[in-house]
Amino acid sequence: MQRAWDKHNNGMRHYLGSQKLLLRTLPLVAAIMAVKYAAHYFGYEVIELNALFTSFVAANVFLLGFLLAGVLADFKEAEKLPGELSVSLESIAEEANLLYQAKNIKEAALCLEHMRMLIACFREWFHKKERTHVLFTHLSTLNKLIADLEPHTQANFIVRLKQEQANLRRIVTRIDTIRDTSFVSSGYRIAEINSILLILGLIVIQLEPFMHALFLTGAVSLLFLYMMFLIKDLDNPFGYYNGGSVENVPIKVIEELEERVRNY
Repeated sequence: MQRAWDKHNNGMRHYLGSQKLLLRTLPLVAAIMAVKYAAHYFGYEVIELNALFTSFVAANVFLLGFLLAGVLADFKEAEKLPGELSVSLESIAEEANLLYQAKNIKEAALCLEHMRMLIACFREWFHKKERTHVLFTHLSTLNKLIADLEPHTQANFIVRLKQEQANLRRIVTRIDTIRDTSFVSSGYRIAEINSILLILGLIVIQLEPFMHALFLTGAVSLLFLYMMFLIKDLDNPFGYYNGGSVENVPIKVIEELEERVRNY
């Protein structure tokens, strides 16, 4: 019963978390609709609907689609990185553990302990509780620990460990670049400006009957605002440290790896 209750609570928390973007958007849409009603009531609807305005809407939809396609490509690449990171970390930790279990070598025990600390450091780094340069320092320390294993194992195993270490550096650099670099920042600016202008246009445009105009104002505003929030959220797939971020790449594999290596 307790397990079922915990599963239900976790499901509810996940559902509510996935609705953060919508909950952030709805108050803005309500405010826009209220301004639209006030513009109609006080007679500030001074623009007539024409083909140029509809073309402006289509152009903004195209621009948002371009930005979404760009950030989705980075997001799909980012989905693979935690898994690749976990594989490389576990390969080094498992090799050190096997060597320690087989020969009871002190250097292997030190390497295994360092890997436990390094995995915990990676988990903290994803949440920006650890600095990137500190993580690279720990990776550099691994050089000496791997070199100390050389007299006790075959050379090809040492080469494999060095390759996994180089792979860790590559993945860390890529993740750090993805989360600190925005996709086409100038594109975001023009999309934001276009969306604001379109919403202002919807507020002052004259369309009868009024309830149709009010509905269209709310629906189009919801679409544009939600898309802007979604694109900005997807632009950083590693935004765990940001409480408002919703769409993040799962790092459950790192947490599970930490538990496994702790039990070696």
